Amino acid sequence: MNEPLRTGFVEPEAPLRAKRLAPLMVMAGSLVTLLPGVATVPWLPPFGLMLLIAWRLLRTDLLRIWAAAPLGLFDDLVSGQPIGSATMLWTMCILAIDMLDTRLVWRDFWQDWLLATGAIGFCLIAGRLVASPLSAHVDTALVLQIALSASAYPLIARMCAAIDLKARA
Repeated sequence: MNEPLRTGFVEPEAPLRAKRLAPLMVMAGSLVTLLPGVATVPWLPPFGLMLLIAWRLLRTDLLRIWAAAPLGLFDDLVSGQPIGSATMLWTMCILAIDMLDTRLVWRDFWQDWLLATGAIGFCLIAGRLVASPLSAHVDTALVLQIALSASAYPLIARMCAAIDLKARA
C-alpha cells in the first residue's frame, strides 16, 4: 500500500549489486589479457571493451558515460597499451553510441550488433595507429581480431543479459 504507483514508462531503480556488477565485469573482461597463452598474432578480442559496450547498450542506467574513462584507464594499465589510449577511445565510443542512441527511435539486436562492431573496429584500428608504427604489417591480424570480436559480441551481449536478469532477481 505504501509503494508509489508505477507506470509502464518508468523503469524501476536497479539494485545496488546490479549497479556494481557491470563495472566489475568490465574490469574482469580486461583482466582476460593476463591469462597465459602463446599466440603469434593478436587474435584475442578486447573483452573489456565488448563488455562495456554490451552493458551500455543493454542497460544505460548501470554505467554512466564517464565510467568509460576509469575503466579504459584500468584496461590500459592491465593490457600494456599506451596510457590513455583506451581511456580516450572507450570514452569516444561510448559518447558516439550514446549520441546515436538518442537519434534512433527504436533499436533492435541487429542495430546493437552493428553499433558494437563499428565501435570495436574503431577502437582496434585507432589503437593500432597509436601503439604500432604504420610500417608494421599487422593489418591482417587486425582484420582477424575485428572479425572475431564481431562474431563474439552476440555471446557477450547474451551473457550480460543473463547476468543482469539474475542480478535483478
